[in-house]
Amino acid sequence: MADLSAVCVYCGSRDQVDQAYRDAAGDLGRRLAENAVALVYGGGRVGLMGRCADAALSAGGQVIGIIPEALMKIEVDHRDLTELIVTPDMHSRKRCMFDRADAFVLLPGGLGSLDEIIEVITWRQLGFHDKPIILVNVAGYWDPLLALIEHTITAGFANSAARGLYSVVTSIADVIPAIEAAPRQKITADSKLL
Repeated sequence: MADLSAVCVYCGSRDQVDQAYRDAAGDLGRRLAENAVALVYGGGRVGLMGRCADAALSAGGQVIGIIPEALMKIEVDHRDLTELIVTPDMHSRKRCMFDRADAFVLLPGGLGSLDEIIEVITWRQLGFHDKPIILVNVAGYWDPLLALIEHTITAGFANSAARGLYSVVTSIADVIPAIEAAPRQKITADSKLL
């Protein structure tokens, strides 16, 4: 996978969630490591973030955690990573995660995960990047988000071509093939996505 060296994974930082979500996080971390793809993530050792990082490390993978100073105590930063980058704020964190990744994957998560994925989708819509974006709809978790995006299209606030800004899979086994199959053309203002 010459073109895919690092994937940014957005996911939740809570442990008290469905086992299917926890299993998916561990499976993704392991598969990234087995394919020699570095994991770029939020730097925590708790919740799905910690599971994904631990699985990648256990499988011999590289894990790059990026965490703002203020969240180090709250998210209990992971100290056993290949690299831990501490940023001054959330904006710097998100930019650093973006810069270090070749693609983005969304697992189940909360408001922070929503913020992160909507930003990279929007940046792609505006033509700021052409990196693949994969939403992993584990057990239908992201059905409401997908319905909301459809609602924005139906209501006229987004063009139907916006559906092409990301791919949706339901299985972790489909993540890397979806990244590899994703079109890499850069979106431009004349692409009629705005």
